[in-house]
Amino acid sequence: MKKPVLFITLLLLSMTLVAQDPAQWVDPFIGTDGKGNTYPGASLPFGMVQLSPDNGRSGWDWIAGYFYPDTVIAGFSHLHLSGTGAGDLYDISFFPFTGKPKVAHEGELGPGKTPYSLFSHDQEQAEPGYYQVTLLDYDVSVELTTTVRSGLQRYTFGQDADASVVLNLAYARNWDWVTDACVEVINDSTICGYRKSSGWAADQRVYFYAVFSRGFDTVEVTSAGQVSQSSGRGKEVLAKFGFAVDASDTLLVKTGISSVSIENAQANLAAEQNGFNFERVKQEAREAWNDQLKKIQIKASDENKIKFYTSLYHSMLGPTIYSDINQQYKGPDGNIHRSVGHDRYATFSLWDTYRATHPLATLIHPGRTVDFIRSMLDHYRETGLLPVWELLGNETNMMMGYHAVPVIADAILKDLGGFDYHEAFGTMIKSAMQDKSGLDAYKKLGYVPYESRNWNVSLTLEYAFDDWCIAQAAKKLNKASEYDYFSKRAMNYSNHFDPTSGFMRARSENGSFRSPFDPNAYKPEDYCEANAWHYNWYVPHDIQGMIDLMGGPEKCTQQLDAMFSTMQATDESTVWISGYFGQYVHGNEPSHHVPYLYQYTGYPHKTEYWTRRIMDGILDQLYTTAPDGLCGNEDYGQMSAWYVFSALGFYPVNPASGHYVLGSPMVDEAIIHLPDGKTFHIKTINQGAQNVYVKSITLRGEKLTGVHLTHQDLVNGGELIFEMSQKPNHEN
Repeated sequence: MKKPVLFITLLLLSMTLVAQDPAQWVDPFIGTDGKGNTYPGASLPFGMVQLSPDNGRSGWDWIAGYFYPDTVIAGFSHLHLSGTGAGDLYDISFFPFTGKPKVAHEGELGPGKTPYSLFSHDQEQAEPGYYQVTLLDYDVSVELTTTVRSGLQRYTFGQDADASVVLNLAYARNWDWVTDACVEVINDSTICGYRKSSGWAADQRVYFYAVFSRGFDTVEVTSAGQVSQSSGRGKEVLAKFGFAVDASDTLLVKTGISSVSIENAQANLAAEQNGFNFERVKQEAREAWNDQLKKIQIKASDENKIKFYTSLYHSMLGPTIYSDINQQYKGPDGNIHRSVGHDRYATFSLWDTYRATHPLATLIHPGRTVDFIRSMLDHYRETGLLPVWELLGNETNMMMGYHAVPVIADAILKDLGGFDYHEAFGTMIKSAMQDKSGLDAYKKLGYVPYESRNWNVSLTLEYAFDDWCIAQAAKKLNKASEYDYFSKRAMNYSNHFDPTSGFMRARSENGSFRSPFDPNAYKPEDYCEANAWHYNWYVPHDIQGMIDLMGGPEKCTQQLDAMFSTMQATDESTVWISGYFGQYVHGNEPSHHVPYLYQYTGYPHKTEYWTRRIMDGILDQLYTTAPDGLCGNEDYGQMSAWYVFSALGFYPVNPASGHYVLGSPMVDEAIIHLPDGKTFHIKTINQGAQNVYVKSITLRGEKLTGVHLTHQDLVNGGELIFEMSQKPNHEN
């Protein structure tokens, strides 16, 4: 029987490398349901603006403003966080409607404050750089697209009506609240102002300059109970602009933003948008995404293409460009600064992203990585310390460690250039020699005692890794005394190991372990968003030393097996427990490297089994193409970067070592396009859903032995071939 030509064509396309339009395989709705906390709206790669819909509610599920199961939309704002556990931003919110708006709905929407509309996913779509939805209560189609520093909205009205557009500067949800806002009407189509707020970002300033494509007929600015046709200022400022429209009429609004001034917002808008050509801006946004996404071409099933390119897309939503077109920005010291020779970046979720997101960027965006580091050094000059979790000109001090260190050390060790290594080394030393966050006790005792502060075990283990990174940078820079000192500190992790229980445990100032002890329990007083099972393995810089502590490869393997089979204490479940096998929790970062540790104990087939099972999506659904297709917080690309690396067949267990631990590729074939014009080609033989085990690996025609692929192997280019099998290769 002959197959239709279309079917054969589609089959051939699915068997070829994605080349021209990888954006077609990105689904921005993945992660908007379940635990992902992503947003579906429009942004450019690493762009300042994230123009996206908000449902209008507060709560964990609405951290990114939008939650897929919701049925209402209450605005379209210009700033959002991708997959974090922190609720902030939602700045400069517009909402179009016809007639009299609905202003009351259940929950936090509240009566009389926030207009809203019902919507349906059947009349909603999204792609990289573009979002569209129909507001059903008003028959208005809303389309969003962006440039780097500005947003463009297009409203299409379905009927003759009196239409309005509300700018709600009082819109605030979750951790965010307004401290001061202002809007000024410049003429019948132009407005400007600012919104200043506090919350997770203690001092956030967003200045805006917005232009409508046609003049408004009426203006009503409300603030502090007063109504004006020209301006308003206060904590609750709402401006409504009226238009008489016919069916099929369109109205566009373009908005530039800045952390510095209205003038800079205007300059950003003028530099990036000329006129109101929505289709051109949308097309340029898609081209910008394709330019970045095509840095890795893959051949895979359609489902795996969607998962891979959506993951790659998520990995490029942050850090975000923060400096204006003239390179000015508001610094964490509250002053206005100018970046010199580079874009200033912000939104560094470092406790998450140093693990895989930054190593991925170092591989495919090395020039941008240098700018990330220059931005971290700017932060140091403005505050005296490297960033911990920097959010739009604010240090939030969220999470722990000094994880700018592994990102900088990795760039030094890989010799990316573009910044002063010795200056950067000095900033790393400064972070490591503080006396806060338990570091005073850590330096004195060799560990953080539980009397000192919560998360003590996690702090010691993560400090030890960061110290190893400093030691390696010291070695490269010929700083012998610093190398010796931090190499010794890097071994502090062992001070928490209890040979009796086989776990890393909290210790008192006098050296005794905290009792009673239950490795299954989630105890934030000792472990950060984790339990003893997860942090037992957090020694990425000295895995052999960790194996020796645990009694050797066999006992270590047994402990790993037990982690994947020991049941969760579900009565103590927290938001951090998601996407789990036994005590292994893929929905949060501390576990991400664990499946690869089997490579070091002599059981590579167990690494291959677990990494493929995590990626597969069919049986356990940790990564799928559904809106709830991320099993945990996306965390600015970390959840997705894990997938990108693992689908290619390797992962940076120690993200500053220059080594990638081998796994089991999910793609049939891939080409990584390197910045110098070289390519690294990955091929598989006998790839298939059941063929998860690696029979042999060759690199540039030579058999690859050991557990690692080096960064130099990748950047030199060449061909890596995995021969796959249904059966474990116990000799591999």
